[in-house]
Amino acid sequence: MAELTVDNLVVTFGHGTSQFNAVDGVSLTVPHGTVVGLVGESGSGKSTVARTIAGLQPATAGSVQIDGVDILRTRGAARKARAKQVQMIFQDPYSSLNPRMTVGETIDEVLLTHTDADRASRLASAKELLELVRLRTSALEQYPSQMSGGMRQRVAIARCLAARPKLIVADEITSALDASVQGAVLNLMRDLQSELELSMVFITHNLAAVRYIADTTAVMSQGRIVEFGPSDEVVANPQHPYTRTLIDAIPRISNAGTDALINSITE
Repeated sequence: MAELTVDNLVVTFGHGTSQFNAVDGVSLTVPHGTVVGLVGESGSGKSTVARTIAGLQPATAGSVQIDGVDILRTRGAARKARAKQVQMIFQDPYSSLNPRMTVGETIDEVLLTHTDADRASRLASAKELLELVRLRTSALEQYPSQMSGGMRQRVAIARCLAARPKLIVADEITSALDASVQGAVLNLMRDLQSELELSMVFITHNLAAVRYIADTTAVMSQGRIVEFGPSDEVVANPQHPYTRTLIDAIPRISNAGTDALINSITE
């Protein structure tokens, strides 16, 4: 596990008069072994923050530190080490997995890149990873097209864990799944986070999900964090008008209604 510190992060898109800050001075901390939820509407900047932390989007200004080391400034071999420290799980597992590679080949590619293990050891590790995400080892021979959406997302989680990261960035990982599968994936992530003592940034627009899985929640609007606090308090007693607007947009979001929503996605 690791401590993530994001300090005054700015990400700018466009040029000249069309230039704008998609992320505008975001600061947050993810303490060791905790989950911080990042919530907001589409276009709020939360996924841009996620991609910047994971090294997929360059920052204009600010810093992203893992245990005190600014990973935005890494180059060469240090960049590979950064990729091992921070892994990202994407929203759509079908598009994030190579359709021409079997599950075994997908996981083995990560193990080959980030470990010195021989082929037999890598195969054993791949089987352990599938068992960890509640999949049968026979799935090693399958292609993504032969699997359900929930199974593909479990493979994506296993691929992420293959690098043994200190921090996981989970970007809307249940939004592309059927409602009946979302709860199972959330339960899996919560179990893995606790069992492996992972630090995690959990990106979502689902307030019930973030209340269920995250220790603290940051609410983003127009590239800025407008509210931050314990997840239960943010959902049950929002202080910022934008947060209240998000909650009011969900039918029956009283305490009883919120509990019902949580139950519906976790049963």
